Amino acid sequence: MGGPSGGGPSGGGPSVEGPAGQGPGVDGTKLGRLRERLEGLGSVLIAFSGGADSAFLLAAAVHALGERRVAAATAVSPSLPAAELASARQFAAGLGVRHDLSRTDELSRAGYRANGGDRCFHCKSELLDVLVPLGRRYGLAHVATGTNADDLTAGFRPGIRAAAQRGAVTPLADAGLTKRDVRAAARQWGLVTWDKPAAACLSSRIAYGVEVTRSRLGRVGAAEAALRAALTGAGIPVRNLRVRDLGDAARVEVDAELVPAVVEQASLLDCIQGFDSVELDRRGFRSGAMNEALAGPGPLPLTSRQGAGVPAPAPGAGLGR
Repeated sequence: MGGPSGGGPSGGGPSVEGPAGQGPGVDGTKLGRLRERLEGLGSVLIAFSGGADSAFLLAAAVHALGERRVAAATAVSPSLPAAELASARQFAAGLGVRHDLSRTDELSRAGYRANGGDRCFHCKSELLDVLVPLGRRYGLAHVATGTNADDLTAGFRPGIRAAAQRGAVTPLADAGLTKRDVRAAARQWGLVTWDKPAAACLSSRIAYGVEVTRSRLGRVGAAEAALRAALTGAGIPVRNLRVRDLGDAARVEVDAELVPAVVEQASLLDCIQGFDSVELDRRGFRSGAMNEALAGPGPLPLTSRQGAGVPAPAPGAGLGR
């Protein structure tokens, strides 16, 4: 399956024409299955978050079906960081596909606000309840998500169940494409998103049991933007960064290899406002770290912004409610 090319570091979008063949580590059989799956759909609306998976799926759909039989929809709500929306718009424009900025209202759902372990179920339910009717209005036969094969075996993913209940299709997973496959193929195609860090919605930063509110989402978004700017300005090239909202306290995660540099410049954490205390997790960034609390509390090695080397709290401290 040949693929799009273009979309270099300047941020321009990829074209739908590109070199045939696959790059190192990309299984051509899987890419062939993906094309067949997409062609079999006939037309599709892609739930497009702007991340690596949905961006690759959108590009693959355009290549297999043509831009007139494909559209993208990005959910716009307080849980979406502003930078993610801007990059999603640019990417879709580069492909020449219709891109709908769909307003979703997750906060209207009590289960989402309650922020239990099934929060993602309510979030994805809201998304699909908006996108399925949109797809019908556009005359598109299916709504597809960027779920990949790894997601199906990753354990706790209530959002996948919500999407399946509403009839969403998962072409990447159906073709057996893993996260590694997606990134390798996207790199071969010249997509700017091939190495984009995971960027889950802002509600994923809030500890389970702590109510999700518009103000909390805004506080986390502002904290992450401020800290990223401060670290970059200090010459610390952070890639993965999370500010975890534990209620009154914030826990910061950065790339594990950068933790010593942040410990040495702990005053950088002072840029985070709105929390009673801010601490650096010395274990570094871990995707889905909040899910650790679902398995039970454990020790959290932390470093306070009031100074490096502060003793870690007692086991279970700071895990949220």
